[in-house]
Amino acid sequence: MRTDGSGVADVVGRVVESDRPRLLAMTFGDSDEAPTPVPLVTFTIEAFYDIVKLTVVHMHIPSDDDRAAAAAGWSSVFANLKTLLETGHALPQAPWEMHADLREQYMGE
Repeated sequence: MRTDGSGVADVVGRVVESDRPRLLAMTFGDSDEAPTPVPLVTFTIEAFYDIVKLTVVHMHIPSDDDRAAAAAGWSSVFANLKTLLETGHALPQAPWEMHADLREQYMGE
């Protein structure tokens, strides 16, 4: 759910594996209309020398358009996460708005 009070859920799915604080795997678009196999996102957190490494793998993306949307969406989410972790504040523009702006700019929508 978005934190802006809109009640919008950007991701619908279910957690299929969780090993706190190291692993989270969740489906994407888990509904009657979801493709088979259902898209799956896995987040892995591990020590990497003196820092922490986050690896995100998004599998079973159904189409090239969905892949482009996921790439733009994840870039926006991670930009916001990085800023939040470094400053304690989210970006002044919501990640879902950046995603829409990028799609319009680069895909002519």
